[in-house]
Amino acid sequence: MQSFKSKIIIGLIRNKHWLKLKPKRPVIDETFSVEDFRANIDRASKLMNKKIKDIHVTEVDVDGIYGEYISTDHTPSDNIIMYIHGGGFISGSCHTHRAHVSKFVMHSGIKAILFNYRLAPEHPFPAAIEDCIKMYQWLLNAQGYRPEQIVIAGESAGATLTLSTLLKIKCDNLPQPAGAVAISPVTDLRCLADSFERNAAKDIAPYNSWHVWQSFYIGSYDPTDTLLSPQFGALGGLAPLYLCVGTYEIHHDDTVNFHKRVKEFGGISELHVYDKMVHAFPIMAPMFPEATHAFRDICRFIKEKLES
Repeated sequence: MQSFKSKIIIGLIRNKHWLKLKPKRPVIDETFSVEDFRANIDRASKLMNKKIKDIHVTEVDVDGIYGEYISTDHTPSDNIIMYIHGGGFISGSCHTHRAHVSKFVMHSGIKAILFNYRLAPEHPFPAAIEDCIKMYQWLLNAQGYRPEQIVIAGESAGATLTLSTLLKIKCDNLPQPAGAVAISPVTDLRCLADSFERNAAKDIAPYNSWHVWQSFYIGSYDPTDTLLSPQFGALGGLAPLYLCVGTYEIHHDDTVNFHKRVKEFGGISELHVYDKMVHAFPIMAPMFPEATHAFRDICRFIKEKLES
């Protein structure tokens, strides 16, 4: 049964347009401003970052990619979470996700690296994938991490990029990491799954964003390219997966279908589906019980894969 607290919080997020005295949820269309959207996210992130405590942030430059090691006094240096932030392929950065990744570091006891991959529409596919694979190779070759010491994780667009990065790692004949976490991934960028319509009014994703934002990212490429839509890839031989999604998410069917495809290829995949939960809800922990439960279980998976 859905908790009362999650009903209230999700309801407020879903209907935040009421606070602006607008009767209907906004629809993302040709008038959408990427610059304004990014600015709003950045402003909101300032408040979240002020609440971070007992976290060390060390800046790094990886051949032009800005990154941040996030750690505590007690996180050992021998394991790492390579976190790929979300933001619809058009937004997000170390600034917007520092607070989220800090929670994973605090609760898993594992150091993380967060980085600014290139964003659409200025840098459409394959720029983001190129940056993700560059970061993974840097951890292996320049920082001395072994693949079994790395877990790749991400939410939303970052979850899609996590799965695409695993496929790119396979294509490049690189060793797979110890595991990977994908929270609310879209795995077919054509957005044809039933849940895009079924859950459009239930989820918290801006309406029609899945078409507009992903078109910015796809650019001139075929959306069924396996590095754009990982559901169409040869999914054998990937790192053990943890997939998390809510039944009210537009990405519900994509996540479930990807899990089924991995199992068909003989892969290892944990699928965790939470009733009436919305897009990327685990990163809302500890705001309501379902988010906290999912968040803690993700940390459990990360620790298990790195400890083994």
